[in-house]
Amino acid sequence: MIQFFQDAANILSEHYPFLLRGVGYTMLIALVGTLAGLLIGLATGVLRTCPLSKNVVVRWLQKIANGIIAVYVEVFRGTPMMVQAMVIYWGYAFASGGNTLPLIPSGILIVSINTGAYMAEIVRGGIISIDNGQFEGAAAVGMTHWQAMVHVILPQVLRNILPSVANEFVINIKDTSVLNVIGVTELYYFAGIIKRQTFQTFQTYLVICVIYFILTFSITRILRAIEKKLQVTDSFVICGSQSDPNAEIRVVKKPEVPND
Repeated sequence: MIQFFQDAANILSEHYPFLLRGVGYTMLIALVGTLAGLLIGLATGVLRTCPLSKNVVVRWLQKIANGIIAVYVEVFRGTPMMVQAMVIYWGYAFASGGNTLPLIPSGILIVSINTGAYMAEIVRGGIISIDNGQFEGAAAVGMTHWQAMVHVILPQVLRNILPSVANEFVINIKDTSVLNVIGVTELYYFAGIIKRQTFQTFQTYLVICVIYFILTFSITRILRAIEKKLQVTDSFVICGSQSDPNAEIRVVKKPEVPND
């Protein structure tokens, strides 16, 4: 047992440049892929919840766009990321006559497209959960649908879906490991190199497992702290007059008392 832990310590001390490089690429791909996927989700979520235009041509274009988005979401949510990576990477090589994409940009592209499919449904659900009265209130003050979406709805949606976005980020940190099938040099890829150099398979992958756990655990705690900062406070002020500061009512929500 002592020898086992010594072997694991030797892997960390002798191969830490590989491990640090793998962690760096893993976090880069997961972070950029999650942010790009969120942008894709916002765009597709807004389009799918946009009311149909009265113009016949525009209405048909909206229906076509909604159909394409629906197919995209179903395909990328219904197939493994590993298969998607092979199809996209080698599909580009097939279409371009053998030329391949750079590996790290390929990994970011694959994670972004995959994440975007999940984010599309998350954002759509977040928009639907907002009360219709807020759309009506925005329209009453002269806002267009897009203005209401940008200034009223999306800020609330982003706050509400933050836990889901954080969860997708943590999932992407782990799922980058499948990109080794196309040669992306993330953490799991370097684990294979270390294993072949040391012939210590169990020790190597145990070290990698601990590193993944530390990454996901740390990121989860950081994101939960951010969520708490963005939570709505239990006290607020109702301004009864813009000129009289005495016409303010401070409301403090009392904790609920459970019924016996």
